[in-house]
Amino acid sequence: MNKLLAALAMAGILLSGLQAHAQQPVKPTIVLVHGAFADTSSWNGVIKILEKDGYPIVAAANPLRGVASDAEYIGNIVSSIKSAVVLVGHSYGGSVVSSAANGHNNVKALVYVSAFAPEAGETAVGLTGKFPGSTLGPTLAPPVKLSGGGTDLYIQQDKFHDQFAADVPQADAKLMAATQRPVTESALNEASGDPAWKHISSWFIYGDKDKNIPPQSLAFMAERAHSHQTVVVKGASHVVMVSNPEPVARLIESAAVGK
Repeated sequence: MNKLLAALAMAGILLSGLQAHAQQPVKPTIVLVHGAFADTSSWNGVIKILEKDGYPIVAAANPLRGVASDAEYIGNIVSSIKSAVVLVGHSYGGSVVSSAANGHNNVKALVYVSAFAPEAGETAVGLTGKFPGSTLGPTLAPPVKLSGGGTDLYIQQDKFHDQFAADVPQADAKLMAATQRPVTESALNEASGDPAWKHISSWFIYGDKDKNIPPQSLAFMAERAHSHQTVVVKGASHVVMVSNPEPVARLIESAAVGK
């Protein structure tokens, strides 16, 4: 009799555990889109935090060839994901996710990390120069001519630390400079299409020491997009997700739950 009661009690415990597990909502997949002069490794610190908290992650290799073509590529990745998606863009990647989210009902939130949130017809170059403060231009290396036409842009490696990642340890910034991915000049001058931030809630985070995109421009775009929450990290450079992964990850998690 005692064995029977024990077995029934154990079965009840197991059933309760299964029901509790079944009732837990599936967390959205976080799709991270890097920007120009960076690569997927720029998200490593953020990924560690999000994965520890149980979020599935896709760090997409942004082609950096053109806003429309890059958005189509990222959109294909989003289409392959069956769960809800939080789409996160850094820098030029913000222009990409603003277009990529269109037509994908599973995208529930947009997060802009030191990123462009362009209106239709605007360009990255135009938004960079909308307010004073960017020092990117003089730090660019001579353009690399492409055999199919156009040019690729890089930041001079000896200027990369101060310009792009001033709050990152110098040894780490040196690695980032050597592994930076180029963006085409035409991509930075390509007009954006209709932005998804007009119909999908957005969250913004950036540093007040950004030398690529003036903080005033970032604040302007966040306000225009009616940002659900805007976080300004004091002393942070353009790569706030590298130097300050914790607040970036927490903002992404806020977007994931709609807070």
